Amino acid sequence: MNIQQIIASRYLFSKKNISLISTLTWISITGVTIGTALLIIVLSVFNGFYSLIQDLLLSNDPHIRIEHSSEKYFKKDLLHFDSTLSNKFIHVEYFVEGNALISRSGRNEYVTAVRGVFSEMDSSIYSLSSGELILGVREKVPGVVVSEQLARDLRLYLDDEISILSADGIRRSLTQFSGPRLLSFSVNGFFTMQQIANRPLALVDLAAAQRLFYLKNELSGVDIRLANEDDAFALKELLQQKLGASFTIKTWYDLQKPLYDIMQIEKWASYAILMIIVLVAILNIVGSLAMIVIQKKKDIGILMAMGFSSTKIRRTFQLQGFLIGIIGCGIGGSIGLGLSLMQEKWGFVKLVGGESFIIDAYPISVHFGDVSTVILSCLALCLLASWFPSAKAGQVQVADALRYE
Repeated sequence: MNIQQIIASRYLFSKKNISLISTLTWISITGVTIGTALLIIVLSVFNGFYSLIQDLLLSNDPHIRIEHSSEKYFKKDLLHFDSTLSNKFIHVEYFVEGNALISRSGRNEYVTAVRGVFSEMDSSIYSLSSGELILGVREKVPGVVVSEQLARDLRLYLDDEISILSADGIRRSLTQFSGPRLLSFSVNGFFTMQQIANRPLALVDLAAAQRLFYLKNELSGVDIRLANEDDAFALKELLQQKLGASFTIKTWYDLQKPLYDIMQIEKWASYAILMIIVLVAILNIVGSLAMIVIQKKKDIGILMAMGFSSTKIRRTFQLQGFLIGIIGCGIGGSIGLGLSLMQEKWGFVKLVGGESFIIDAYPISVHFGDVSTVILSCLALCLLASWFPSAKAGQVQVADALRYE
């Protein structure tokens, strides 16, 4: 420990008596401690909710979706993936999607989205609640698997037969001298989808969907899943270069961009608001250090007479602000990080009404990048607060300080 550190610590934490200066110092440390702890906890809660929503959406949304830039449907032959790109794919799902009218004899009709996929689809995306995940032809009737919401709305049961008529089929029947293409399907199963806003959905075989929507080897898009969703951003650029401007490449973030952006804005807006707590402590640091400069004016003069330069005097008082920041950020960071990790592991703070939600306790996700941002920003403010008092200390004249001594 050098002489500047010794002087700075003695000025801050004098053991002789409890003065207003030492009281203000401890108030400053307490303010920085509380502010740092709250910032870490609040940002971890926002990260937890963000991760929860992301997991829910990614159970349905692909990591990358490819669609045509101008057309609703496009020829499959236009897509070419070389081995360098395709080796990065875990699952590729070609699909056709459109709105259609679903009816059940003697029951209400319902307009919903119909999605055509390969019969060998990724079953992990659609969680089957009952029945079988069969879309192929069985007993000369193609199969359909519907969402539970659609099943409730139409009061469907397993092995019911439904008819599906596309919007394009209705238009053709009105504008051309031909009957609408009405296809019959057998309900083989019901599925649930983890998503923020449920929508009725019916899954049919890709070839059946192409017949339903009057398509010839055409697709609505391609959904791609990767081993790591974070790789989607780099892969998006490679796919865009490969496929050109004719196709739109969207990552999982792009598909729900307004929601993700709002959550990020809320997180950092809360960070900015909670920094006010730290700023109050910063004002106390300015006040306490300024009072130390006034009280220790004679000592400063003596030090300068002994050979201390103005620069060393300034650094001594800057070091006092840094010590306050180190102590406050150290204690606050430990408290905030400790409470966040405890909540993440044991979930002792419960959500009100959590029994009717998908989780029962506040979700926590500690990002050490956020922890570093909080601690570094608080330390920077503490150093900034010491600038004015240290500048005043460096301007003390030896003659004025020791004139009456």
